[in-house]
Amino acid sequence: MLANFLIGLREGLEASLVVSILIAYLVKTDRRHHIRYIWMGIAAAVTLVLVAFTAINIAIGSLPFRTQELVGGTLSILAAALVTWMIFWMRRTARGLKKELESEMADAVTLGPLAVAFVAFLTVGREGLETAAIMYGTVADAYTATPFIGAAGGLLVAVVLGYLIYRGAITVNLGKFFTVTGYLLIVVAAGVLAYGIYDLQEAAFLPRLTFEVGGISDLGNAAFDISSTIPPDSWYGTLLKGTVNFQPNPSWLQVIGWACYLFPVLWLYSRKPAAPKAAAPADAQVDVAR
Repeated sequence: MLANFLIGLREGLEASLVVSILIAYLVKTDRRHHIRYIWMGIAAAVTLVLVAFTAINIAIGSLPFRTQELVGGTLSILAAALVTWMIFWMRRTARGLKKELESEMADAVTLGPLAVAFVAFLTVGREGLETAAIMYGTVADAYTATPFIGAAGGLLVAVVLGYLIYRGAITVNLGKFFTVTGYLLIVVAAGVLAYGIYDLQEAAFLPRLTFEVGGISDLGNAAFDISSTIPPDSWYGTLLKGTVNFQPNPSWLQVIGWACYLFPVLWLYSRKPAAPKAAAPADAQVDVAR
């Protein structure tokens, strides 16, 4: 639930800031009558995401078990790759996001209302599809509505924060917010990747590694098993599962994949990006002023 809350909060705040920038541009250029077309584009984007997410889950649920595991594992790995790309893309382009969106909106206004709606549809739809893809890896084996409640709560908080930022009621250091949530999402993505590897092993697409210790193969498929220390059905086991996709008895390949992803990506993300010429300070706020 907490992982999905974080995903909903970060992605929702990104979408809220995008919408704020688009609306602020129309207000600033005295084109308030075009704002309704932005809401039309947003409604269409949200509908598309919900329909696509539901259709994919229904389609996967109707497949044979092995095929389900193969498709689910592949989607989980793709989701981990997507969240990684999104985190680095946001860090690289955040400074010029406002200018880029205003340029797109200026071109759209000259083309007409449908173009305005299309810009909103594309920008919000991209965030929505990213959210759906990332969430899939955290809800693939969910049997309750808890993950969806967490995501909905994060989205709701994000919308409120976005509105308050737009109105100037609060000031949020967005640079630090996206940096901190970026680190947390990298840990979440590592768990999603490990879960995808598990699914692919269940589908017999990836091998089950066994290591010999003292000439005896006694480790089996599991790298370790701490189920007795951290029971999966305990509150702390559930918390770890919901936040970082923790598994008390991961396979060797899961541990290897998790470590090979987590530590290099954290190192790359920790490196200070090259600052463009005349760049704003690293902790500058994203300007959505009207």
